[in-house]
Amino acid sequence: MEVSRIGLGWIVFFTELEPSITVTEQNLADRVRYILRSNIFDGAELERLRREAVPSSNENATTGGAVPQVAEQPAHVDAAENTPVVADSNDDGTFTQELEIEQMRSTLEEAIMETRSTPLENRPRLPRIALSKRNRAVVRALNPILVTYLEASRDLCETNSILFGAALAVCRIIGAKLSTAGRTTGQSSAIPAWITRIEERIAKARALIGRLICFRSGNTRPRIVRTVRMAFAGTNVSLSQPDIMQKLTERIDDLKQRIAAWGKRIRRYTERSIRFNQNRLFQSDQKRLYKSLERPMVSGTGPVPNQADTVAFWRSLWSEPVNHNEGPWMEVVASQCAGITPMDPVTITPDDVAEAVRRAPNWKSPGLDGLHHYWLKGFVVCHTVLARQFQEVLNQKSLPSLFTTGITHLVPKGQGTTESSKYRPITCLPTI
Repeated sequence: MEVSRIGLGWIVFFTELEPSITVTEQNLADRVRYILRSNIFDGAELERLRREAVPSSNENATTGGAVPQVAEQPAHVDAAENTPVVADSNDDGTFTQELEIEQMRSTLEEAIMETRSTPLENRPRLPRIALSKRNRAVVRALNPILVTYLEASRDLCETNSILFGAALAVCRIIGAKLSTAGRTTGQSSAIPAWITRIEERIAKARALIGRLICFRSGNTRPRIVRTVRMAFAGTNVSLSQPDIMQKLTERIDDLKQRIAAWGKRIRRYTERSIRFNQNRLFQSDQKRLYKSLERPMVSGTGPVPNQADTVAFWRSLWSEPVNHNEGPWMEVVASQCAGITPMDPVTITPDDVAEAVRRAPNWKSPGLDGLHHYWLKGFVVCHTVLARQFQEVLNQKSLPSLFTTGITHLVPKGQGTTESSKYRPITCLPTI
């Protein structure tokens, strides 16, 4: 509905109803757009309100037409529904809300139900979303809706499932791209596709150079000759012309220059990536950066240890019970510690959870559950529930297996080793 459709008559009519409120044509137009866009009333209810608010034609005749007719208003409903609703936000200004609260509630409920019925390994991978005002506003809008679900949570596993469902709902609301094939347990390749294509071109060019050199050296086998003819396809070069050797040399030099250009492009990208990662690491963890500069990079593409030997090595350390011979020195230590005052019972508060989450990196690699720290920061209503459930776990002295299970990656301590003891185990546990 356009502002001109409101008319001065509506201003007079509204002023008579609410004389204490100052209203303009733009105010009324914005309110009408909001009502039509948010679907607060269905079509029948809107029609009833129009009939009650708009006087009949006889009444208009007696009142001098102070209030204009709006019989043409339904023709403008589509235009009004396509107008985004601007909602005020006290924190970060304003944002354009694409979905209303009820639609967000429905999306959240659907995502939570889907997460509860999906095995852990089949959950979609949550992407890293942009830290924009609009995305933060969507996360804040889901906080009051999450309270009902979190208050009914029985343990940490259920809370984790609810939070993942809420994160999934946010990704769907903002239109973030989600992987539909589930999360893979292996490490994904970070090599861009264009580098792979260039490496294939380099391999083909080197093979072609080898064939051309063989032909120039006098090798006239049919496969070599066929490859040379393909190399000069589309040109006026013939294998029987007198200067064929010069053409072969020029073609070989051209291919070598292309290989050099392609290789230089890959090296520029690699050097740029190293600089970018080092700058980012310098901002987040300087100690780790300096350590990486002091020791040489360890490549993980060399020989790997035998899987059976590796399992047997770590099982002997962690799975098999060992009877230790506790000598008399234990009695001495016990007598020395007898006078130590026991520590006070630990009480976990929501502030403790908020402080721990605040210091954590947003997109640190998650565990099997796939939930990043960003979502624990954004859904602040979960801090109270997590504090209570952490306290219960601490009192019971038992953690659910979800929070003690992860995929262990073996990182070699040196180059070219296959001994299981020369590998350092790294395991990503759930961020909670």
